[in-house]
Amino acid sequence: MPESRRRTFSVVFQPRSGRSERGVQAPLGRRPTTARPEPNQPEPPTAAAPFVRVNEVSKSYREGAVETRVLRSASLELARGETTSLAGVSGSGKSTLISLLAGLLVPESGQVVIDGQDITGLDDVSRARLRARRIGVVLQSGNLIPFLTAEENVRLAIELAHGDRAAARARELLSEVGLARRLDHLPRRMSGGEAQRASVAMALANQPDLLLADEVTAELDSASAERVMEVIFDSSRERGLTVLFVTHSSELAARAQRRLRIADGKVRRV
Repeated sequence: MPESRRRTFSVVFQPRSGRSERGVQAPLGRRPTTARPEPNQPEPPTAAAPFVRVNEVSKSYREGAVETRVLRSASLELARGETTSLAGVSGSGKSTLISLLAGLLVPESGQVVIDGQDITGLDDVSRARLRARRIGVVLQSGNLIPFLTAEENVRLAIELAHGDRAAARARELLSEVGLARRLDHLPRRMSGGEAQRASVAMALANQPDLLLADEVTAELDSASAERVMEVIFDSSRERGLTVLFVTHSSELAARAQRRLRIADGKVRRV
């Protein structure tokens, strides 16, 4: 990545000085019966605790005098290493739920708990730090920085997560999603499907514990969609990656270990 652009992003993504990193990642394992968590620390989850727990979250949007409630005390749980599909009609709240889980939005009420940590209690900087290190996100609009090449986008995600071998790892990921010949392409020089595949590589760059994918295969042909989903499913099997992906494809949804549907602001198991 050119030095001038690296300097720019070191300013944009640098956490504020003096901020504590306490509370970003919860300790693993059972909590000793005699131990108490330190103040402001998440309680360690038990072995049976879900990796992700959404408790009674509500979210609405207001446009002028009109308020639209999208989520109504919605709840769900995701087990560690589990792949889960989420379906629902347009406007049912799928993208809103993904954004809440990623810490991009904050619910009006309720909790989003990841690995024992209530992320709704974190400030913006702490949620961004958690996202950079432990959560991979692929949004419908994509997550590529427009003036960085495919390789530079993925390298940046690795560097923000303090990963090593950034250049080599970026090339490996882009090759896995079929973009070995597009390393130096800017997003505007890619097709919609290529940009979406690059976004998947970027989401996996920080070796996340949780991957959230909103219609990840919507703009892909069948061969590219199969390749991308195999990369995601392999990551779940090999590394215990927890995956929640939104899809309108019943065939793709059926490949997940668990299927959910959102309707009337609630999440239900299929």
